[in-house]
Amino acid sequence: MSGVTNRTLRALYKPFGFGLTVTEFVSSNALQYKNERTMDMIDQHGVERPVSTQLWGNDPEIMAQAARLVRECGADIVDINFGCPAPKVTKTEGGSACLRDAGRCEAIMRAVVAAVDCPVTMKMRLGWSETDLVYIDIAKRAQNVGIKAVTLHARTAKQFYRGEADWSHIAALKRAIDIPVIGNGDLGDARDAFAKMRASGVDGVMLGRATLGNPWLVGQLRALMEGREPDASPNAPERLRFAVLHYHAMVDEWGEARAVPQMRKHLGYYLKGFPGASALRERLMRTETAAETLRIVAETIVALETPPRELAVAS
Repeated sequence: MSGVTNRTLRALYKPFGFGLTVTEFVSSNALQYKNERTMDMIDQHGVERPVSTQLWGNDPEIMAQAARLVRECGADIVDINFGCPAPKVTKTEGGSACLRDAGRCEAIMRAVVAAVDCPVTMKMRLGWSETDLVYIDIAKRAQNVGIKAVTLHARTAKQFYRGEADWSHIAALKRAIDIPVIGNGDLGDARDAFAKMRASGVDGVMLGRATLGNPWLVGQLRALMEGREPDASPNAPERLRFAVLHYHAMVDEWGEARAVPQMRKHLGYYLKGFPGASALRERLMRTETAAETLRIVAETIVALETPPRELAVAS
C-alpha cells in the first residue's frame, strides 16, 4: 500500500470502522536519512490512532534503529513486513524475500522487539514459493521472540496477487500458534470476509486493496461482526461525493502539485462499477489541475442524478 495509505487517507477512512490503521510501509534504510518524503510516510494526524507503522529491510540493526525512530514519531505498534513481493523490494532481500532465510527473519524480529517499548507485529506470506511454505516455522519463531500478533496473506511471494488466497493455511496457522492471527487476502465482500473469519478462527482481518475507493466495506464487515445487518453499498453519486471530499483533503494537505497525480489512482478506485466509468477514468487521467478534475466529477454527479428525458412518440 505504499503511496496509498498516507495520513490523509487513514484519517478519512478511520471513521468507517477500522480498529487499527497502518502507515505506508517504509524502508528502514531510507529512515536513516530522514528526508521529507520518507518522514511524511510515517507521519500521522492522531485522529487515526491507534497507528501501526510498517517497516521493511534486511538488516536487524538497521531495522531496530528504524523501529526506535518510528516509535519516537508516534507509532503505537511497529509492524515488520515479510510479505511484499514487489521486485524493487525483494531484489534487496527485503519484504517476502526474507522468508528464504528463516534465521534472518528471526534475527530481525528479535532486534526490533528489543528496540522498542510498544507491541511489535509481523506480516508475511506463506513462503517464497509453493515448494517452500515456511509460514508456520516463521510464526513460531515470531512467538518465541516476543512478536504480539502475526498477519498472514495466504499466497506465496511468487504468486503476487494471482490465483486465490488459500485460507486453509490461515486456519492452520491459527491452530499452530498461541498469539493472535490476522487473516489477509481476497476480502472484497463483507459477507465472504465474515465467513472466512468464522471458518478460520482468526482474531481479526487486515483489509487493504479492497477498501480503496470503497471504505464502506469496513463498516459492512464491522456490522456483521457485531451481529447487525450491514448497510447497503452507496450508489455512484454518493461514492463520487466522497471522492470529492478526499480530493479536497489531499489538495489542502499536500498541495495541488502533489495531490493531482496522486488522486488519479484514487479516482480510478472510486469510479468502479457504474456505466461510463471506463471512459470517464481515461478522461480524468489526463487532467492537470484540481479545478478541471473536480468540474468533471461534479458534472458526472449531476448527470448520474438526472433522470433520462421521456421521449414523445407520435401515434
